[in-house]
Formats: sequence, C-alpha cells, structure tokens
Amino acid sequence: MAICVVVLSQETAADQLAEQLQTADLPLLQCQVIAPTGDAIERIELLNPNLIRNRRQKTMARWLMPFGFFAGVTFTKITTLTTFASFGPWGEPLIGGLLGMGSGLMGSYAAAASVASDNEDGVRILRNRREEGRWLLLLETPVGIEVPWQTVQRSRPVQVVRLSEL
Repeated sequence: MAICVVVLSQETAADQLAEQLQTADLPLLQCQVIAPTGDAIERIELLNPNLIRNRRQKTMARWLMPFGFFAGVTFTKITTLTTFASFGPWGEPLIGGLLGMGSGLMGSYAAAASVASDNEDGVRILRNRREEGRWLLLLETPVGIEVPWQTVQRSRPVQVVRLSEL
C-alpha cells in the first residue's frame, strides 16, 4: 500500500483535493485533511512516533514479561543464593519470578525506545510544514493501487512526502 502526505498551502486547496480524490473511482483506505492547528496529528499513528513506540513497547512486554518471570524462577532455583529465603520454599522462587517479570517490563521500554521508526525523517518534515501553517492531506491506497499523481499535481502541492510503500 502506498502512503503519502500532500502538503498544501491553503485549506481550500486541501479540501478540494480531498473531495476530488474521494469522488474519483479510486479506492482509498484513508483520505484525511490535517489542519495546521489542533491536535489531529497527535492521534494519527503514522504521523506520531510516540504512538508507534507505545504500541511496540506493549507488544514487546507481552512476551518479555512472561519470559522474565520464568527466567527469574529458573535463576532462583539453579543458584544457591538464598536472598529471599525468609519467604519460604515457594515464596523465594515467586519473588525471583516477579523480579524477572519487572526486568522484562523494563526491557520492553528500553528496546522500544531504541528502535527508530522507518518514517522518522518524513514525519519530522511534515511536522515542520504543519508548524509553518501548511495543510496536510494523508492518502493511503490499497496494495497494488497507485496514488493518482496527476490529480495530486494539478492541486499544485508545496511538497509530497512518501511515508511508505509496501
């Protein structure tokens, strides 16, 4: 699928292009006008690296936390350390497992923050254009269908930023 953002200087141009694309015989998965003011850009995952990072962290925590729990229990059982011996024969491995699970949670945050987004440069450009007072039009087409470039070029965009093409 092709995802691109058309940067336009005026609201009327953005609205007209969106209307032309929606009335065309082209199937669009997404055609959204983003104003230079407001928080609409913060709710769109493609244009907000923090949302992508949060989703990645939650996904990683789903498998790192159970792995950490079992690693903590195993470590407690195979070593001769008696750090939590006062909790008894069942409490000591349980505490070790909970500590391992906490380590898995911390690891999911560290791993999610260390991976850069594929579209980070493009998103930074778009956020700068939005701060300049430009209107953004987010276009997403299904797999195998190209964005109608002739229609987009007739609207005389300031810039067209391709975010991805899968």
